[in-house]
Amino acid sequence: MQLPKTMISEEDIRKRVDELAAQISIDYADKDEIVLVGVLKGAFIFLADLSRRLSIPRHIEFIAVSSYEHGSTRSGAVRLVMDVRRSIEGKHVLIVEDIVDTGHTLHYLIDMLKSRNPASVKTCTLLHKEHKTEVDVEIDYLGFSIGDEWVVGYGLDYDEKDRTLPYIGMIDPSD
Repeated sequence: MQLPKTMISEEDIRKRVDELAAQISIDYADKDEIVLVGVLKGAFIFLADLSRRLSIPRHIEFIAVSSYEHGSTRSGAVRLVMDVRRSIEGKHVLIVEDIVDTGHTLHYLIDMLKSRNPASVKTCTLLHKEHKTEVDVEIDYLGFSIGDEWVVGYGLDYDEKDRTLPYIGMIDPSD
């Protein structure tokens, strides 16, 4: 089995996560605590690295969602599979996502979490496929913009494979 071709190196990811953590730490320096809401499964490695590099108080929660699919196409409908365990009312929330392509999932999460009366909701995503975005969502903290390649590694997978690679790699799922 051949390893995926490197698109974003481990070193480049580490550098960018350091930069994101530094900016988030500055932006939230005057807050008592932020709640990092990691979107499972893909964001778990990014969330772990990001949270360890923050210099501000933080609490970590997880959420899981599923997109409804018809064959190989997504309808855009999203459903909650696992919810956060603590109330976010009055808290500063930062959604941590692995990748945004159509924007439907992030849009759903922002709307749902805002309905719970947090002090604020912002977003941080490792990857963004800008040209695939169908729904306007604001990404406050962005790791990298990429094209339409199928990517794996650093939390992202193809059929549960290659999720733990330390870099972002490209694959051709038809192989």
